[in-house]
Order: sequence, then structure tokens, then C-alpha cells
Amino acid sequence: MSASSLLLSPLNIRGVTFPNRVVLSPLCMYSANCGVATDWQFAHLSTFARGGVGLVFAEATAVEPRGRITPRCLGIWTDEQAEALKPVTRFIKSMGSVPGLQIAHAGRKASASPPWDGGKPLPVGDTSWGDPAWSIVGPSAVPLADGWQTPHALSEAEIADLVTTFADSARRAVTAGFKALEIHGAHGYLIHSFLSPLSNQRNDAYGGDLQGRMRFALEVTEAVRAAWPPDLPLFFRLSAVDGKGWEIEESVTLSRELKARGVDVIDCSAGGITGAPAFRVKDDGTPAASGDRPLGFQVPYAEQIRREAEVKTMAVGRIVGAQQAEDILIAGRADLIAIGRELMYNPFWTLHAAETLEADEAQANWPEQYRWSIVRRADLNQQSRP
Repeated sequence: MSASSLLLSPLNIRGVTFPNRVVLSPLCMYSANCGVATDWQFAHLSTFARGGVGLVFAEATAVEPRGRITPRCLGIWTDEQAEALKPVTRFIKSMGSVPGLQIAHAGRKASASPPWDGGKPLPVGDTSWGDPAWSIVGPSAVPLADGWQTPHALSEAEIADLVTTFADSARRAVTAGFKALEIHGAHGYLIHSFLSPLSNQRNDAYGGDLQGRMRFALEVTEAVRAAWPPDLPLFFRLSAVDGKGWEIEESVTLSRELKARGVDVIDCSAGGITGAPAFRVKDDGTPAASGDRPLGFQVPYAEQIRREAEVKTMAVGRIVGAQQAEDILIAGRADLIAIGRELMYNPFWTLHAAETLEADEAQANWPEQYRWSIVRRADLNQQSRP
């Protein structure tokens, strides 16, 4: 995709060249079968590759069965699950995009129903959404909220096993054909719950001060980096602030440590430690609706971490327009732009962005199966103008 804009220009990280700076943010689909990808995953992810997205991230993918958010979540704890993802990665690469995978563990937010059913906690053994619901784990026996299971507090030996489990999933991601990997350390899931003083009340080496609370995240990162090929980029998603004791200063410190351990990009999100994402609070103290958040409301986190930790960052959160995304990059506030809901609404956002930003020969960026018709459509539209 040739371009005069920064958004549409290539970016090299380690041995991978992203054709542009647009990234599909990992979007949970709750449509797997025992962790195995179905036709839905192929249809869903292939759409964004056809739409010209530079880096197509698959959804949060569990490293073990109890790490799923719901019984219908994707997994990569078996070779069968990795095998099922190969057609997805092959197609994404065939379209010139880069396939990425986010590996995750839901921790105390696991064993719930899908969001269209309210994201409610499921009682152990419940089979209403497929696999029986399970007991959950966390750093401490602190439930997410009233009505949620009290997690089993992981022992140090169990923590060590989970570190290995993350590394094993990274190896399977290689065999599945992924070329970028992200560790999910945000939104109140397991790694974030170790970082937060709200959910981590341990008094051993994995709790207490910041160094103790960061230990699990750093051990996972070291193990994953060792298992992940040195020529492939590694991302880390974090909640830059969570409003419950984890602030931007801690995120800067963590980002420096992650960079030292081989992380290439910090994916800067926010919130989630108490179940709700970060949002503005109205004058009466009630949370504002998701759509009321200002455009680019999390971009300042990406900007500060990029500047103070001297690491590449990815901005995400209500980035909806091509010029908005371009301006973020030009100002040096981030290196990549992750888009979620807007890409679900318009999978061809990237191709339309090329037209908006006047990229050279924007129509040439469409897949050839579409291009001949798109060019004709443009000609007809031009002829119809008075």
C-alpha cells in the first residue's frame, strides 16, 4: 500500500514489516468450540485482511481451559487448537497483512457468560454455554464483585506452572503461523490482577510493593520472549491506569522493565480491574456511557509511556477517523493505531482511510477480486456528478 501518509506507511519491527500502522485490536467473539477455532474465526478475521489492515490480531486466546473468559472463548493450550488456526494465518498473509495473536488468562474474570447474556458469572458445572463452568484462580482470594466466585489464590508452584503454560502457548502460536504476539496484561485479567493492589493482597514474592506485584508479569514476559522467535515482535497490553491504585507512573516503570525483557510495543488501554472499562465520571459521580468518552481518550497514556519509557506504543480507544489517526502518529503520540468497534462497523476502514488521506492510487489497494468493480463504481460516481 503506497502512501504519502504516516498511517499508511510501512513499519519495521524486528524481522517483520507491517504494511501500514492500522491494527485490528483483539476482539473476543465467544464462538469457539472447546477452545478450537470455528468457521466464524476464519470469516471474521479474513474480512479485515481483505480490508487492508496491517496487523490483524486474533482475539484474546486462553493459555489453559480455566483461562477462558467464557466457555466459548478461543484457546491455544493444545496442538489441535493451533492447527485449527493455520487456515486463518495463511489467508491473512496471502492478503499482505500480518497475523497476530493475543495470549491471555482471564483469572478471576473467567467462567462467565458472553456479553450478550450479560457477562454474568456462571456457577461451577453450568453447561448453558457449552463446556461446564469451572473454578477460577487469582493472586488472592478476592472476588471481582458480589455474586462472583472467590478465586483460588495461586501458590508459588502454581504460578511457575502458569509461566510455563504461557510459554507453551507462544510456541504453539509459532506453529500456527502467527508473526506477532501480544501478552494480555490488562482489563482485570490474571496478569493485571497481580499488578493491582486491589486484587493482589499477597505478602510473598508476588505481592506487596511494586516490584513484587510486577514479578508475575515480568516472569511471563521473559518465558514468552524465550519461546517466541527473536525475529518476531512481541507486544504487551496493559491498563495504563485502572482507577483503583494502578497509575500511569507504575505503567511507565513496568514498560521500562518490559522493554528490557524484549517487548517491542506497549498496547495502551485502561481500566477493567473492577469489571468495567475506564470511562469518564459525570458530575453526579455516575459513570458516563461508553459512547460519551472523548475521542482518543486513552491516547495520552500511549504518548506518556512512549516518551518516558522510550518504547514503541500502540494507541487504542475511540479512534474513529483517518485524519484523527494520522494526527496521532504525526504528533509522535504513538507508533501504531489499534481500532476495534469502528473496524467491526466498517471492515474496509483502512482502504477508505487511504482515499481520505489521498494515498497514491488509493483504489489500487483493494484486493484484485474487488478492485475492478470499485474502480468502475468510482468512474460511474464521477460521471453522475453535475
